[in-house]
Amino acid sequence: MNNRRFARTAGWLALPCLVAAGLLAWYVTREPATPFAQAPATATFEPALVSRGEYVARVSDCVACHSLPGKAPFAGGLEMATPLGAIHATNITPDKTTGIGTYSLADFDRAVRHGVAPGGRRLYPAMPYPSYVKLSDDDMKALYAFFMQGVQPANQPNIPSDIPWPLNLRWPIALWNGVFAPTAPYAAKPNQDELWNRGAYIVQGPGHCGSCHTPRGLAFNEKALDESGAPFLAGALLDGWYAPSLRQDPNTGLGRWDEAQIVQFLKTGRNAHAVVYGSMTEAFNNSTQFMQDDDLAAIARYLKSLPGDPQRDGTPWQYQAVAANPDTPGAHTYATRCASCHGLDGKGQPEWMPPLAGATSALAKESASAINITLNGSQRVVTAGVPDAYRMPAFREQLTDPQIAEVLSYVRGTWGNNGGAVDVKAVGKLRGHTDPASSSPIILHMR
Repeated sequence: MNNRRFARTAGWLALPCLVAAGLLAWYVTREPATPFAQAPATATFEPALVSRGEYVARVSDCVACHSLPGKAPFAGGLEMATPLGAIHATNITPDKTTGIGTYSLADFDRAVRHGVAPGGRRLYPAMPYPSYVKLSDDDMKALYAFFMQGVQPANQPNIPSDIPWPLNLRWPIALWNGVFAPTAPYAAKPNQDELWNRGAYIVQGPGHCGSCHTPRGLAFNEKALDESGAPFLAGALLDGWYAPSLRQDPNTGLGRWDEAQIVQFLKTGRNAHAVVYGSMTEAFNNSTQFMQDDDLAAIARYLKSLPGDPQRDGTPWQYQAVAANPDTPGAHTYATRCASCHGLDGKGQPEWMPPLAGATSALAKESASAINITLNGSQRVVTAGVPDAYRMPAFREQLTDPQIAEVLSYVRGTWGNNGGAVDVKAVGKLRGHTDPASSSPIILHMR
């Protein structure tokens, strides 16, 4: 091939590459469209709008990631582990130097609903913008009003991530967004009533329930973002806890709960089936108990509409009485360490001491939650400002790894439970990577 023909051929071959590179550069650097004008952050807001924004912040549980005990609310600093390294939540107070005090409503909208900070800096999807994108324009305006006028500025510098180069380059997040992140607010389903749609909006959007309860793919993407996907809210392992199914699975989900029991759990932190623990404790302490009753009813209605999967969940659990036999491995430890609260029959003392017979943690194949709470105990559950008098103690100093594996295997194989035996190596792994739960409740007062 002569040089001119080669150059002409190479040029044609290079053209698609150049176009693709140009499109990629445009997509990576562009800022997503927003319905809000790019105006300076100097407006004042009506008290009713600020109050509404505070409620949206409660429903969205913004305090969970952007606050630390003993620090100013929303000043950031929480460390979050990722497979690439640690990142830290940012300061979202209206401080003009270290926070978001210079953000316009359009800037705020792009960051919250699309994960793009001013200047085009991409946010890691640890910020649940794939869920927050479903927030309505009105809720975004209210949320902005609250953060600009209802939150005290805190001059607290942000902590850089420790993700090494080149893994800390953020432009690939734009490609991740293009594949996995939705781009539009929630649209009501015309074939469903108002209560169902309100519940779907909260669960999928501000409540971002899927961030914990939906299994993730290889790219750390939620496998489904709404009820159209079977994996949506089907249960997932995250940060040493198993977030159970929120679908109508009778063993590992909410199949045995009625709507009133779902509302009671979210409002008071307990019902006849369970008491909040693990990561859900902070969500209850700082978010769900503050929700309006009609919103809780809407959540319950929506969750009860999500079908379970018998193939995944198995035969529905039924209680089986067991004669006491101290020679059964783990039975003696259970009788001396656990039965005073949870009962020799495993039925607990509802609604204060949860039953272990039929508990999700005893029926799920994933044993992380059972191990974690036995090792580390539970945080205080605080309802209406009053800390719970009862708390699951930590047994990491009192029981060895084999003893914990043995007693949990007993619990997960008794009274009809069929979660399976616990591996002593799994206990040792979580012992080395977790810490005892604090006895001091983490309650953050936003105003």
